[in-house]
Amino acid sequence: MSYSPRAVLDTLRIPVVRVPLRDTWGAWSPLHRKIVIASGLSPVQERCVLAHEVEHALADDLGCGVGLYAAHPQAIPQERRADTMAARKLISISDLASTAQWADDIRIAAAELEVTERMLRVRLHDLDGEGWPWPATSKTAG
Repeated sequence: MSYSPRAVLDTLRIPVVRVPLRDTWGAWSPLHRKIVIASGLSPVQERCVLAHEVEHALADDLGCGVGLYAAHPQAIPQERRADTMAARKLISISDLASTAQWADDIRIAAAELEVTERMLRVRLHDLDGEGWPWPATSKTAG
């Protein structure tokens, strides 16, 4: 849990601007070289959104899969890559394995890992076939 997307953005000198957004939690603007995020996000939501947007910035993506850019043929692959790379940086294998030893629910695991459930699902999907225990009903009931 040591990855800090905010520290990466500071190093890259990319500002983060908070504005009211309705259709998304964040977006990378290559034209303005800044990241826009929705105001009112929780610290966990903000961390995950920033990690995703950092990946767009590092890849020099044309933008995010929102607005006019959503119809661009590269939008979906770029969004998947940004999600996957962000999830890998936010959730290390060792932290995931440690949490899997005791957490019997994806919500509890996401809270422990300080990520959104969606980001945890992205990471688990990235490890598809590895036999992770979620969703489990009970550790004692099997």
